[in-house]
Amino acid sequence: MKYLISFLSIVLMVSCKSETTPKTLQIGTYRAVLDVQDNEALPFIFEAESATKLKVFNAEEVIEVDEIAYRNDSVFIKLPVFEGFIAAKFEGNNLKGQFIKESLDRVVPFSAEYNNDARFEVKSKSTQNSTGIWETVFSKGNAEDEYIAKGIFKQEGDKVIGTFRTTTGDYRYLEGVMDGDQMKLSTFDGSHAFLFTAKVTDSTMEGLFYSGNHWKEPFVAKRNVSYELPEADDLTFLKEGYDRIDFEFPNTSGELISLSDDRFNDKVVIVQIMGTWCPNCLDESKYYAEFYENNKDKDIEFIALAFEYAKTKEEAFSRIERLQEKIGIDYPILLAQYGTSDKVKAQEKLPMLNHVLSYPTSIYIDKTGKVRKIHTGFNGPATGEKYVEFKDEFEAFVGRLLEE
Repeated sequence: MKYLISFLSIVLMVSCKSETTPKTLQIGTYRAVLDVQDNEALPFIFEAESATKLKVFNAEEVIEVDEIAYRNDSVFIKLPVFEGFIAAKFEGNNLKGQFIKESLDRVVPFSAEYNNDARFEVKSKSTQNSTGIWETVFSKGNAEDEYIAKGIFKQEGDKVIGTFRTTTGDYRYLEGVMDGDQMKLSTFDGSHAFLFTAKVTDSTMEGLFYSGNHWKEPFVAKRNVSYELPEADDLTFLKEGYDRIDFEFPNTSGELISLSDDRFNDKVVIVQIMGTWCPNCLDESKYYAEFYENNKDKDIEFIALAFEYAKTKEEAFSRIERLQEKIGIDYPILLAQYGTSDKVKAQEKLPMLNHVLSYPTSIYIDKTGKVRKIHTGFNGPATGEKYVEFKDEFEAFVGRLLEE
């Protein structure tokens, strides 16, 4: 697509001399909007701390951004780790442009208003309270797309925060309002741009979920304080006749790495199925990187298998290196697939699995090389208690494997 310009090319252009002094972001708060389907607006808030640093806010999440380039009347903002970037022109102190993900040929109209910190406009006092647990079904009745979720929300006045947990992960930090009986929630992290709108009663929800401007689906929910999703350890498993996994993929230096390498002998190994484009994988990688750093003296290793939708091998490796540098990942990340993140094709690379249901998925291997558990998905910090529960269970199970 002719209007897609790589961020690297933009930075190279910016490094060249220009006859005019480029305009820069004003220090202060901006209300950004992405235009999705049905004339709906997906808002998020960011604060420019300087011309070269800003922060994006989603409920309790704060994303620090330091890759900002200028050229004449335009600014180019690249979010950390992920591929997506914003290209926009200045209109006074405001911005107008696009949010771009080149590998997927996706372009979403973008604008930002300076000195505005109201994520959503509230037109009427809230008449409903969403606080609680919601048993949720997305795309109900559609055999191909239907899936279940658990809504977890907290409302104070007209302000709402929370998330939806699914069997494969969570929709991260959602923030919004209750406008009368209309709930509106959004999040933006540089990879995914999500908007949820719903009509709420005291016991039900009915609404739409928008992902950028390329996808939408309906959802329905009912209050159910005791609702729980299926156990994440039962969804992915080895096919009959297998008790271990095997693979050989290249690292960023081009070396082929496999579980038979000396590095992994007589050690507990966690194999992480992931992608650099995946927010839940990012949350998991941050936790694993920290855990590994604190436990290097023990008989444990991590190894990640990246399934990338980057169109070339070189670009896929570039994104892996960027993730490792930004997060401080000191364990190997191997390129298992590029050009698509299709899960069916991913399973072909690991044929001993019944399927690859989710990015991320973690495979726990004991010191003898046998698979002891497979955990599908990841409950990140946006899920609160569930995230704490995961960490406690992870550390307890790995501790038992280390003692064997």
